[in-house]
Amino acid sequence: MSTPRAFIDPDPARLDALLDAHPFVTLVTVRDGAPDASHVPVLARRENGNLVLEGHWARANPQAHAGEDVLVLVQGPHAYLSASWYPDKGERARVPTWNYVVAHLRGRFERFDNEDALGDLVARTALRFETQTGGDWRYDHTDPRERAQLRGIVGFRVRVHATELTRKLSQNHPEANRAAVVEALQSRPGDNARAIAALMRSGLTSHIQPEP
Repeated sequence: MSTPRAFIDPDPARLDALLDAHPFVTLVTVRDGAPDASHVPVLARRENGNLVLEGHWARANPQAHAGEDVLVLVQGPHAYLSASWYPDKGERARVPTWNYVVAHLRGRFERFDNEDALGDLVARTALRFETQTGGDWRYDHTDPRERAQLRGIVGFRVRVHATELTRKLSQNHPEANRAAVVEALQSRPGDNARAIAALMRSGLTSHIQPEP
């Protein structure tokens, strides 16, 4: 992905916040020269400052058995911007665009199918998402029926060695344009538009000049 420097965000706290808000990610690997992709929820944590992701596939998923290097795509909020919203047209023609937040993470898989490790993963995953949604289901490792379900999955751990967080939020526009975009997005329906507006509003005082 080619990204202008103005849109790259090196702050690990913002990356962690993105993963916390958008834990359903895309895993991309290569098998026999062709790309494979899976869409899965992950648990993210830091170990000595390094990002670690955990999740699982169905055992029948080919990705559960092949490919070591992985590209993890984390898709945050995004919204279309109309050029008609800009009060300041500037010297260059303004055109419509798309603002978004996305992360590309690179690492290697560590797969596991040990019953205890899988049970722990499923328990932590359930706790994370059940609590978030107000549900009360919990995995019970003492129940042989629930342990039997573990035979159908393969767990993975990804130790991320390279990250790129992109926050394209009209940093290359004059502040008047950015303020107008925030106002327009706030009036549009949908969580994505409002989320982009909120992110842009928080950065209105940190204007970045366009790159030549």
